[in-house]
Amino acid sequence: MEKIKAVIVGLGRIASLLEEDSLREKPCTHAGAVAANADCALTAGCDTDEERRLLFAKKWQVPVFAIAAEMISTHKPQILVIATHPDSHYHYCHLASEMQVPVVICEKPLADNIKEARKIARLAERGNPIIITNHERRYSQDYIRAKEILKEGKLGSLLCVRSVLYMGKTTRLVDALWHDGTHLADAIMFLTDAILKHRRSWGAKFVSKSGTAWLEGSLSREKERPIPLLMEIGAGRDHLVFEIEFSCEKGRLRIGNGVFEVLESVPSPYAEKFRSLKNKGEVFSGPTGYFANMLKDAVACVKNPLHSPASKAVDGLRVIEYLNSVKKWR
Repeated sequence: MEKIKAVIVGLGRIASLLEEDSLREKPCTHAGAVAANADCALTAGCDTDEERRLLFAKKWQVPVFAIAAEMISTHKPQILVIATHPDSHYHYCHLASEMQVPVVICEKPLADNIKEARKIARLAERGNPIIITNHERRYSQDYIRAKEILKEGKLGSLLCVRSVLYMGKTTRLVDALWHDGTHLADAIMFLTDAILKHRRSWGAKFVSKSGTAWLEGSLSREKERPIPLLMEIGAGRDHLVFEIEFSCEKGRLRIGNGVFEVLESVPSPYAEKFRSLKNKGEVFSGPTGYFANMLKDAVACVKNPLHSPASKAVDGLRVIEYLNSVKKWR
């Protein structure tokens, strides 16, 4: 059977360069995911930067282009990966629509503003093309398992959510929120099947490279009471933290980078007639499959145009709507 042709526009870190990181689970890039998928063939790449074109061509042994339309016209791909800066995402999604590329994988954030995010979502709504937003935790087995645990009900009703995002010493709070907060916001909505709403913020200024800001909001689900949420965004740290904690009636679940913890309520060993939390002992180990599973979803969309991807353009739009609603960036 002829392989599905995939091409990539934007040949930077997430497209290819991170594959050189010896500590990351592989595949950890779009090119790596295509190369690892038996149904696919990486046929070309495109970037305006000549050095990146040369590096990509040498590593993946494929032709490279400076102009995306020329690459698409020459190779007629079934999957276009958009790994450029967010301000160009709508341009390439629209190009894919015009040139009849059936499936697009678009890096997050879906766009750099609400107007263009909505335009991308409208393209996807028409199904030309099918657009997958690369919110990778929707494809990660540890997050999929965490969602199952919350749905099983053994921890009882979800009462509140707390999350933490630190992206090192020199990243401005607003940049951490826009670039990695997209993953955090989407992961929260994915795990709860709810829409994230902003209420107010306080603490450090968002343009700051030090201190801490807090975002207070809620998660809304149809016919249910809103669930309170607190998001902490910190700068000035020499380490990275990406964590979400779900506080439930009968326990707690915490998940994040290198974190998977489930605690259940048991009779307290410290005081009579009280209950304490005890680690259930459930751990997650082994590959998460986050990039591999994302590409499998894209392949399923090529094979069946009625297939609904796990991470849609509308999911990307909801994250942009949330970020756009955080209006009091002081």
